[in-house]
Amino acid sequence: MITTIKETDERFVATLSGELDTAAAHETEVALMPLLDSKGKEIVLDCTELEYISSSGLRVLLSILKQAQTVGSRVVLKNINEVIRDVLEISGFISIFEIE
Repeated sequence: MITTIKETDERFVATLSGELDTAAAHETEVALMPLLDSKGKEIVLDCTELEYISSSGLRVLLSILKQAQTVGSRVVLKNINEVIRDVLEISGFISIFEIE
C-alpha cells in the first residue's frame, strides 16, 4: 500500500494505491495522520489506484472521517472502482461518505 499526500491552500489530496487490507491498515493510518491537521480544509481521498479494501481499511477511512468532521473538514472519496463501491455498499459506508 502506498499513500501520498499533497496539500494546497484549500485541500489535502491523499492518493491511495494498492490494497488497504489488515496488513496495510496501521501503516496507512499513520501515513494519513497529517490529514488530522486539516483545520477545515477539504480532504480528498483519491482511490483511483486503490484495488481492494478490507474491514480494517474501512475502519481507517471512518477514523479519518470522524476526526476531520470534528474540525469542520469535509471528506470526499474520489474515483472509486466497482470493487470498492461494492464493499462500501455492502458495509453501509456508501451513505456515510461523500463520493465523487
